[in-house]
Amino acid sequence: MADTDSAPSVDSSQGVARDQLRTIIERIERLEEEKKAIADDIRDIYAEAKGNGFDVKTLRQVVRLRKVEAAERQEAEAMLDLYLSALGMTVSES
Repeated sequence: MADTDSAPSVDSSQGVARDQLRTIIERIERLEEEKKAIADDIRDIYAEAKGNGFDVKTLRQVVRLRKVEAAERQEAEAMLDLYLSALGMTVSES
């Protein structure tokens, strides 16, 4: 009879777990929708920039570089210059 006494508790905990899972899934779905809206906004801004004569590829590179610390960026540029020099390619003047 102990098994029947514990059955409601299991059902109750499964209900709580189901509710938690549903809440988590709904939060993720809401954030995915927001992420898509933000990505659409960013795409629109790049299209606007392109329409104003800016090079989108270069803009993306600038945005990416601004995320990197100055020292790390300088180190990467130095490595690039070293590799280009080793290949006999023109090293860009910074």
